[in-house]
Amino acid sequence: MSVDEALPEVQELTEKINYHNNLYHNLSRPEISDYEFDQLLNRLIDLEKKYPELKLPDSPTQRVGGDITKNFETVTHKYPMLSLSNTYSKEELRDFHERVIKGLGHSDFIYFCELKFDGVALSVTFKDGLIEKAVTRGDGTRGDNIITNAKTIRSLPLRLAPGDYPGEFEVRGEVFMPRKVFNRINEERIDIGEEPLANPRNSTSGTLKMQDSAVVASRNLDCYLYALLGDQVNYESHSESIQALERWNFNISQTYKSCHSIEEVFGYIDEWELKRLELPLETDGIVIKVNHIKYQQILGYTAKSSRWAIAFKYKSESASTRLNGITYQVGRTGAITPVAELQPVLLAGTTVKRASLHNANEIERLGLRIGDTVFVEKGGEIIPKITGIDEIKRSSKSEPVKYIKECPQCGTILVRVEGEAVHYCPNFDRCPPQVMGRIEHFIQRKAMNIETLGRETIKGLLDTGLIKDPGDLYKLDFETLNGLEFKVFSNKKGDISVRSLREKSAKNIIEAIESSKNVPFENVLFALGIRYVGQTVAEKLAGHFRNIDGLTSASYEELIDAPEIGEKIAVSIEEYFRKPENIDLIQRLKDAGTQMKLSSEHALEGDTLEGMSFVISGVFENYGRDELKSIIKKNGGKIVSSVSGSLDYLVAGNNMGPSKLEKANKFGVKIISELDLESMLNK
Repeated sequence: MSVDEALPEVQELTEKINYHNNLYHNLSRPEISDYEFDQLLNRLIDLEKKYPELKLPDSPTQRVGGDITKNFETVTHKYPMLSLSNTYSKEELRDFHERVIKGLGHSDFIYFCELKFDGVALSVTFKDGLIEKAVTRGDGTRGDNIITNAKTIRSLPLRLAPGDYPGEFEVRGEVFMPRKVFNRINEERIDIGEEPLANPRNSTSGTLKMQDSAVVASRNLDCYLYALLGDQVNYESHSESIQALERWNFNISQTYKSCHSIEEVFGYIDEWELKRLELPLETDGIVIKVNHIKYQQILGYTAKSSRWAIAFKYKSESASTRLNGITYQVGRTGAITPVAELQPVLLAGTTVKRASLHNANEIERLGLRIGDTVFVEKGGEIIPKITGIDEIKRSSKSEPVKYIKECPQCGTILVRVEGEAVHYCPNFDRCPPQVMGRIEHFIQRKAMNIETLGRETIKGLLDTGLIKDPGDLYKLDFETLNGLEFKVFSNKKGDISVRSLREKSAKNIIEAIESSKNVPFENVLFALGIRYVGQTVAEKLAGHFRNIDGLTSASYEELIDAPEIGEKIAVSIEEYFRKPENIDLIQRLKDAGTQMKLSSEHALEGDTLEGMSFVISGVFENYGRDELKSIIKKNGGKIVSSVSGSLDYLVAGNNMGPSKLEKANKFGVKIISELDLESMLNK
């Protein structure tokens, strides 16, 4: 197929994918299955790789991410992004209403009410129907242009279908992390020994400023639009502009309402106080705006906020209850998590019995004592947390909580790494919850995908001595499992019963174990359970080192040269491969036939660049940066992140960072173009 022959298909695929993307994310009425959508997207990715000159500005492949942005451009807002005045009481809201009446000289106006989403404000500019800029609030006058990351938000259009929109306009909205995404990320962070993220809003803010747009894409951020601005925007009311945004296929939350009196506004506030908790994202209040644009202009602005709008914020629901005790959970990495055991209390529609205390520092900060009356809130309306204590009700005989010194499961003395808040049990091989947790991690779908093994079966295999670590799973056979009996806890009282594995279950387990030998190398690497090595990091390591031997022998310097690998992760990997028992496990997994190198899909195309190191910088005419990196790796070369005296080549494109050029000249590093690189490969 020639370029001319490929062009119509690229255009058709782009149009189709954007159409189905809008149906799925904005209108919630998909017409094709996820599989069919992925097939269309994969075909477009293949064509764009083969013919990079055909990649359109609104290509939906940009949703996948992959570009690296070291520094975000600072942009001055055409229209300042002012903040809103806040109130927590209906009395103050009535005062606002009286000020509006006084400012307008009459009460014949309508309020537009909408939920206040707890995310990150973003201003997006469209020109001739094409997305051009996406700028954060910043200080209200200037913000950062994060367009590469914004393009990964699937509900945000990249190009608008033909419509009645002006040549240039700006939309404003709130980028947020859905609750289920936030919970999934925290589960993964806890699983690899990381501190959980504090709340969805902070997580969204941090994600939008990440340098790697592929990681941003994996976070599945979403966005609701709530404002339309522009010199050519001439709607008479805010509600008309919202209807226009809906008409142009922007994602608008269907929770807004026009209210003709302050009493109707109060009714809207009451309606959503609990109802908002059922939404898939965090909310913290209601925004009330005077609807008519002419009235907004009459009322005007203060130095910091609008006189025609205000935010009513819901108070975080709090309850007081007794702290009955503190239990300590042991994770698969050995991390100890203290948990407050509470007298059950009703909070935000659910009964709360426990609250995470995170670490020893948090217990000390709160000054907790067993028997204290504590105040509990739902942080971000998701995670119960203790916010303080009622010292008036404290018993004079109570004493401050002393953090445990030994593992509650195996009795090993706990350790605490300098600079970290968490205590760890170092008994990696014999502490029961760590062993159990490692095997559960190993078999999960994103790892080795041996999910026919349930928790009870794993415990039974451990108790009977048939396995001691994940490597032992590959010694199991049908004859051993068929009819195997083991003890299980049959109810909450701790009663014990005997369970027997049936023939079908035994067969399914053996088949799943055999099938796991085909999962990709990056999954195996994730399954090993190296502290701080989650799924994304495992993929980066696999792509960089290509096989387990390369990773096992990598020095600290070589590790931190890999993409996304910082000091903490590098030290953890080094420590893991220094332990003989881990090297033994890897050898047994090798002998069992698991994948310990990249598949043929990622295999080397040649060794022309063997032993050479490269830094990629700038914008290139014929290749994307990720494409250049892939070509170099497939021909034996190594990609590093920074210029040093040991670097062989700096591949320089347009708009290359001056600091890299300066360092390259300082260290005498050879600077080459993309054409020079092509010549090297052709030789």
